Amino acid sequence: MLTDRLFSVAQGGAEAILWLLLILSVVSIGLILERWLALRAVVARSNKNRMRLKEALQSYNLSDLEDMAKDRESLEGRALSYGLRHVKENGPDGLGEIFTSFALLERPALERSLNFLATIGSNAPFIGLLGTVLGIMKAFRDLAANASSGNEAVMTGIAEALVATAVGLIVAIPAVIAYNAFQKQVRGTMQSIDSVRELCVAYAKTLSGNPGSRTPKGTV
Repeated sequence: MLTDRLFSVAQGGAEAILWLLLILSVVSIGLILERWLALRAVVARSNKNRMRLKEALQSYNLSDLEDMAKDRESLEGRALSYGLRHVKENGPDGLGEIFTSFALLERPALERSLNFLATIGSNAPFIGLLGTVLGIMKAFRDLAANASSGNEAVMTGIAEALVATAVGLIVAIPAVIAYNAFQKQVRGTMQSIDSVRELCVAYAKTLSGNPGSRTPKGTV
């Protein structure tokens, strides 16, 4: 019968679930460390450029954007270099699309592996719950096979089964926290690019108001 097959699966299913959760835990820790190292440098440069943008706004010295565009290590610097080159060669038309395309191309690299991390965080508790259910099934099955063991054996089996739920939560909680933290960092970086775009638009308008300041087409 189907029920008998399910009980046979439950005999070793709880332990298999624990091994699966252990593997997911190792993968989750690896992804968290990789994203932390990758985003740490990006966020540090983004914070530095955010301060430079504030200084440019306070001094109203839009020529500082030219200096920021020389920083090819940061996303803001690269976006500015593309935007300013477009302005000098073609004027302000299409500048917003340049920045939008840049953001769309760079965002997947920033969010790499985050969806998988979110999947681990959202599904690990359910995997642990499945292990608990299988463990409880095994405990009652063993009790039925050996009724003389009494309630003590059932309680021991249930306690062992609950370990799967606890492990699932242990795997899920750090993954969810890390996912939310990394998403916040990505949003902050994208907002910095948006700020750079707005300042670049203002810079383009000053150039359009002063045609003699525009470099000839074909020069950088």
